[in-house]
Amino acid sequence: MSIQPERCQLIVFPLVNRVGKVRDVAFKMLDKATDRHADFYRHQVTEALLRHLDRMGIGKVEQDEQIGAFWAKVQDEMNRLSYHFNRPGGAA
Repeated sequence: MSIQPERCQLIVFPLVNRVGKVRDVAFKMLDKATDRHADFYRHQVTEALLRHLDRMGIGKVEQDEQIGAFWAKVQDEMNRLSYHFNRPGGAA
């Protein structure tokens, strides 16, 4: 009699919940002097995140969902930071 191992499902900690990473990337994106620099940095971050998800065995569809949600969260954080530092009266 052969015993079949149980299949398991890997549950990934969502990239959007990596608050420190989101804030760090948003701050660095805002600090880029040109759109070209920002695009290059975005590409670097995306490639690193994809490699990370790929090493974990995450499928391409979920990778795309995770990356899309991550960049949406980064954009939200960039908007928040821009408002915070550019509002009248300063960032008191």
